[in-house]
Amino acid sequence: MADDIMAVPEITVLGIGNVILRDEGFGVRVAEHIDALYDFPDNVQVLDGGTLGPELLRFVTGTKNLLILDAVKGTGKPGTIYTFRDSNVDKHFQDKLSAHEIGIQDVLALLDVTGRPIPHVTVMGAEPYDLEAGLELSEGLKKLVPKLTDMAIDELRSWGVDVREKKEHGRENIGKVAEESVRERIDAAM
Repeated sequence: MADDIMAVPEITVLGIGNVILRDEGFGVRVAEHIDALYDFPDNVQVLDGGTLGPELLRFVTGTKNLLILDAVKGTGKPGTIYTFRDSNVDKHFQDKLSAHEIGIQDVLALLDVTGRPIPHVTVMGAEPYDLEAGLELSEGLKKLVPKLTDMAIDELRSWGVDVREKKEHGRENIGKVAEESVRERIDAAM
């Protein structure tokens, strides 16, 4: 297992969610937006964690600051924005929206149990409007992507990250996609 863990940057922005269930993919869409608009120093990685669970361990072990972007099932009405930090992150996972949240919760717990906890974890997200099958966000959450992007950038800056806008905006696509990396690794092993 130790051989499977790679050196990771100090700061990780992790979008999680199932993009085929409309608003469930909100975190991934915000991460894509961030990656399309901003450049970061080498100590920052932006990942599409999709619906990966324990497989994420190799992408976050050793990171010091983890920013998780996700659809958040809370007590508010659709579109309500939530932020949880450090010891309050467990509150986010109490009402699990889907299996990937169980997976990331397991990753964080495993890191704690093995003596490698992530010192600073922040979860940001919004209450979904629509969890039906579909690839596009609902109009309500689509409108919140820029706001969550700004909040995430503010969080990164508070962590001392030198965030710079890209001179030319590329397609909104994650440069380093966790799911694709795992698939490539599995294909190479076969």
